[in-house]
Amino acid sequence: MRARVAYSGAIHEAVPQVLTDGSAGIRLTDGRVLAEDAVVWLPPFEVGTIIALGLNYADHARELAFSAQEEPLVFLKGPGTLIGHRGQTRRPRDAAFMHYECELAVVIGRTARNVTREQALQHVAGYCIANDYAVRDYLENWYRPNLRTKNRDGATVLGPWFVDAGAIAEPSALNLRTFVAGKLTQTGNTRDLIFDIPYLIAYLSSFMTLVAGDVILTGTPEGVVNVSPGDEVVCEIDGLGRLINTIVGDDVFGR
Repeated sequence: MRARVAYSGAIHEAVPQVLTDGSAGIRLTDGRVLAEDAVVWLPPFEVGTIIALGLNYADHARELAFSAQEEPLVFLKGPGTLIGHRGQTRRPRDAAFMHYECELAVVIGRTARNVTREQALQHVAGYCIANDYAVRDYLENWYRPNLRTKNRDGATVLGPWFVDAGAIAEPSALNLRTFVAGKLTQTGNTRDLIFDIPYLIAYLSSFMTLVAGDVILTGTPEGVVNVSPGDEVVCEIDGLGRLINTIVGDDVFGR
């Protein structure tokens, strides 16, 4: 379990560390121990292509009054969408319904081209948590998530930890939870993915080459609710930690 953070003008790798007062902190590779809020958290690995899945849980598809698809709904995201743990995500002033999406992120560890389901997990380096926000009223078409909805600056939170694949015995049976302002609003389990991890890697690698650092955001279960400036949103996945993020208004970004 490791993270990447910015501190004192440099980028460091870090691991979890319990502080003397019992609170959660981090330890840099040079031995310095710091509070979580003393650093700027970055995505926990060098990110390549960001590949995202829409409507990949049947309950979420039903929640949005949409039938489950026969083929994965896949789209790409730009690097500017990413921020790290404890970052801020802007809610536009004109947004009527903006919601989080707690997702298992699958990190590719070695080149995958035309791999089979049986080979797929051999190409996974590890996992982390993603929170991929959407402004639902900006969406043009369920089959084509448009740029304003899914490629917003700072709208995809990734982290806090990169966890090696070997540390997660059953990626197909992980509980997901989201809390908004301390209230549990979303629960799910990766066993309910419509297209599971081996299928997705085999499917994607059949027409595009996946390389180390590429990340697949596997979708979110039902339970998305509207979020407002000031809300703290916490996403949890078994074995991967707690990803914390705050919603802010346009004024924080000078808009």
